[in-house]
Parts: sequence; C-alpha cells; structure tokens
Amino acid sequence: MYLQEHELDCIDIQLTYVQKSSGEKKRFIRTRNNSELKEAIMNMVSVFAPYAKLRLGHELKRNQSIKDLEFPFTQYRKGQRQLAGSVYKTIQEEKTIFASAPTGIGKTISTIFPSVKAIGKNHLKKFFYLTAKTTTRQTAEEAFSHLFRKGLHMNVVTITAKDKVCFTEQGICNKEHCEFANGYYDRINEAILDILHNENSLDRLCIEKYAVKHRVCPFEFSLDLAYAADTVICDYNYIFDPKVSLKRLFDDHKKETVLLVDEAHNLVDRGRDMFSSTLDKAPFLQLKREFKGRNENIHGNCKQLNDFFIRIRKQAEPSKTVEFKESLSEFNQLVLEFIDHAEKELLRESPRDSELLLETYFAAQNWQRISKLFDERFILYAEVQRNEVKLKQFCLDPSYLIKNAGKNFKSRVYFSATLSPIGYYMDMLGGDEDDYVLRIPSPFSSDQSNVIIQPLSTRYKDRENSIKPIVKTLSETIQTNPGNYLIFFPSYQYLNSVLEEWNLGNHGIPTIVQGTGMTDAERETFLDSFKADGSGSLVGFAVLGGVFSEGVDLKGDRLNGVIVVGVGLPQIGFERDLIKHHFSSTGKNGYDYAYVYPGMNKVLQAGGRLIRSEEDTGTILLIDDRYLQRKYQSLLPDVWKSFTVK
Repeated sequence: MYLQEHELDCIDIQLTYVQKSSGEKKRFIRTRNNSELKEAIMNMVSVFAPYAKLRLGHELKRNQSIKDLEFPFTQYRKGQRQLAGSVYKTIQEEKTIFASAPTGIGKTISTIFPSVKAIGKNHLKKFFYLTAKTTTRQTAEEAFSHLFRKGLHMNVVTITAKDKVCFTEQGICNKEHCEFANGYYDRINEAILDILHNENSLDRLCIEKYAVKHRVCPFEFSLDLAYAADTVICDYNYIFDPKVSLKRLFDDHKKETVLLVDEAHNLVDRGRDMFSSTLDKAPFLQLKREFKGRNENIHGNCKQLNDFFIRIRKQAEPSKTVEFKESLSEFNQLVLEFIDHAEKELLRESPRDSELLLETYFAAQNWQRISKLFDERFILYAEVQRNEVKLKQFCLDPSYLIKNAGKNFKSRVYFSATLSPIGYYMDMLGGDEDDYVLRIPSPFSSDQSNVIIQPLSTRYKDRENSIKPIVKTLSETIQTNPGNYLIFFPSYQYLNSVLEEWNLGNHGIPTIVQGTGMTDAERETFLDSFKADGSGSLVGFAVLGGVFSEGVDLKGDRLNGVIVVGVGLPQIGFERDLIKHHFSSTGKNGYDYAYVYPGMNKVLQAGGRLIRSEEDTGTILLIDDRYLQRKYQSLLPDVWKSFTVK
C-alpha cells in the first residue's frame, strides 16, 4: 500500500529482535519490490480467506438460530426466570453481578441461555463459562446439548487440562519427542477449518478425534479453537491465573466478552493459589552440582541462590519459620539472573537434557511474575524442614487481583448456591458497591428435607471420642430410613478412623469410599453406585470440599440422605492463621474470614446434593454441637432452619 501510494519501485522492510533482559537489539533488513510484496500479501490472504468465509457464514447461521431459540425446558422453575433476566440485564448494562441461587434451580442453563441470547442481539461476541471442577464443566456441556437439540448453531469449545489429553506417554512437548507437535503449524489451519465446518460441540472427545485425524496436539488445538469459538468452557485459571491465562486472547476483544463464573465461592482459595508462588532450596543445590564445569553462569548463580537459602535457614532457627513483610530484592535479582542463564541454556541448538533445569526455570518465572504483584496483601515467609528451605510469596487477599484480571471484560457474572454471606464473597472477589446483587430463595419446601442436628463435639481434641457415636448414628439412621447416603468428613484421617470402626460393626451395608487422587473413571464408578432401584442401602464415605460435595446431581432415590460431620473448618495451620491476622488487622473478623465462612460453605455445598427437584425428599443430618450456636445457625439456609435436635 505504501509503495503504491508513493509510486515507489522497492522498499526496505525491517524485523527487529530485542533481548528482554539486556535490551540488546538485532535488526534484519531486506529489500523487496512491489511484485514480491504483492505476492506475499496475496499468499497470506489466500490462506485466511477460507476461514473468513466460513466465519461469515457461521455468524449468519448462528444469529438466525439464536433468534428462533426457545428456552429448552417446558417451563421455568421458580426463580429461574429471575436469574436469567438478571444475567441478561447485567450483560446489556456491562455490569457485574453476584448471584446466590439455591441448588436445583438450574443455574447453569439460567446463565448460559441469556448469554446466548445476548450474542444474538449483538450485545457481546463471546462468553467464557468458567468452572473449578470437571463435573461442573460436564454440566455446562449438557446445557448446551439441550440448546443444540432446540436448533442452536454455535461453536462451543471445552479446554481440557494438558496432562489429560496429551497423546504421548512422556508428555514431552517438543517436535523431537512428539509427532503431534512436529509440523503442528503446517497442519493446524486445515484442522480448524475441518472441525468448525462440521461440529458445534467441540468437547474433549471431538477435539481428540480431529487431532488424530490431522495429527495435531489436542491441547494446543483446543487453545487455537478458543479464538474462533463463540463460547469457551474451561477452568478458572485460563482467565485468572497469571501463569497460564490466555494472554494471546482478547487484548482487543475483552470488551466484547463476558465471564460466567460458576461455583464462584471456589475462586477465593483458587485465587490465593494462583497468586502465590514457591521456590525450594533443593533444586538450586542440585543444579549447582549438575552444571559445575558445564555452565559456569548457572553454576555460580545457583551457588548464590543456595547460599541465600542457607542464610534464611539460619535466620529461621529455632522457630522453623520466618516472615518478611517486604519482598527480598537481592533474592529476586538472583532469580531474574537465573531465568536469563537458564533460558540461554535451554535454547541452545543442542541442549543437554535437563528436566530439572526446565522445571526450576518455570518455577522461577512464576516467582518473578508474582514478585511484581507483591504488596500489602501478600506476605513472604520461609519454612525450614531439616536442610530444606521453602520460600513462599503467599497471597493473603486475592480480591484486588481477581478484580484486575476480570476488569476489562464486558461483564462478569459470579454465581453459586453458596455465596453466603454475600458481603464476604463480594469483598473477596473484588466486588464494588454499584455491582448487582441477586439472592434467590429456594424453590423447594422445608418439608422436603428432614434436618436433624446431633450436638456432638467433633473438635480435633474430641474426635477419638466421637467415632463410636457417629457410627451408631449412621447405623440407626439407615435402619430407620433405608436408602442411599453420603457421609462427609472434614479430613481423610477422620474419615478413615470412622470407616475402620464402621467396618468392624459388620453392618452388611455396601460401603464405598472416596479415595485420594481418583481418576475420572473412578469418580464415575463411585457415582454410578448410587442407584434409584430400591434394591437396598448404600453408604458413600466422602470428604467435605472434595469432588463429590459439589457439582454432583443425584436425583430422586439415588440419594436419600446427607450426613455432615463437623462444621467444615479448615485445619488450624500457619497459613490460615496468617489470613486471620491479616483480615483482623484491616478491621474485619479474621477468624470468620479464615475459618468459619470457608468451612460452612463446604457444609452448604454438601447438603445441597440432596434436594435437586420438587420431587426430592430426604434427611440432612448435621453432626456438631456448634450448629446450635447463633453464628452457625445464621449461615444455614432458611429451608434448613426448621431442624430437630437429636
């Protein structure tokens, strides 16, 4: 264009590389004439043209399908229309809403449907459905399945974790080790055109099928599809986590994109994890030894870092922990130098294999990233275990960073059955006074659930004495009302202690147990054990806050009762006490912020597994004397407050 406008025969074009740490620049200049540049441009346009044509046709078909789309169920449940209308209004007005809506109301479809309709009205271009767990991702996919059956034409992509979809056993992501990475960019355009032309629901199985067909990495494929899709179903971290967020997405398009944050109560602790970072002494000591005589820059730098850890270890004695109110500038500079040296080593044409160097490089990068966020909402502490030293930048209050990560999007919809107390969650998720707040009462009657409180102490010091009474209560409950029960415990240790006593009783009742690190198939088997055939009783032992305490839908007689042991308080520990002290220093109730509210949220989620429809009935048994205290009763749902005391 410049050549033609100025009637020139040729022009110099320049590509500049900048070394980010040193600022060193390298320039490559080439001279090109009019015909050469025209040919290059036409080649690029010819590659992009089929995609542009496909997208244009897709948008026309999508918008017409949305115009004709009706709510996929015969009628709205009580409160469902109110939620859907509030979400639509929030998007239309480019606001933020915090919506507390009870389990069983149909929150997923009530947030997705109005968002789809808003796309049809050109209020937005795309929306993300963000979840914390696989089960809630599947619920979102099922909601779209209902809409597809009603005629919706949209591209909906689900991003699955890399380690779950990788086709290679080793999981090494480079072209030397993986045929799906080798030549990826030569084949990806055709793969994208193929799948978008033929599919609407781009879930894991669909993406894997086309990834095999076109020999492309399924994970990278899903990320590339996220640019083209109308909706993306994925984990929180793709938006909020500075390590893995989709930065190449939406710097220009966020203003036309909406965030639907499901089970938003989980984002508080997830946010803390995302905005915290840890470095250990051991890798630097090992790298110091490994690179001696091989790369003196890495060797010398790791020696300095190891020496720094040793000084901290001496400083921490005898308490084994030491806190720092400010970041350690000397340490951070050494980490920055390590990143530079490691990068050069890893980018060599014939790099020596060092998995440890790569892992430590990523950990150091994250440390440096978090150090730039460090302020009064963080604390830096060191923990010493024998010769090992761990340094951690711990995010005490993630609210500002959560707010900052979402601020450039058009609208944000935070919703959950357990955003209670709402003021706490608005505070912790970065809410403002002018944000919308919606509280929808339960559509279900208190008569549907028989709520019983057994005032038994389950405090740590009393747990040994509580085991036999809990087993006795469980046995009596099932004998009185046979059926399928889930019993939740605050820890695996407590669960196993009660399970051992339960098994000694030889009750003859089939019992299944949540294990640590269960695979998706094992979780599915666990849930499939709950059958509504009336063939007998079943007891499932599970952990509060785990995969079976939320996002699980066991309708009808698949679940007849939920028993919750304890009030869900996190175990008293160093980090929880840091959180408590931080919020106490800001004039809030630090104990409630660190322990009570997160704990009771787990209780409410677990109890919410029982009543999922107007036809469901059953028993909720809360075992702990603290449920009789005013503070804890105030946090119970209204439909639970007509309880009896055992």
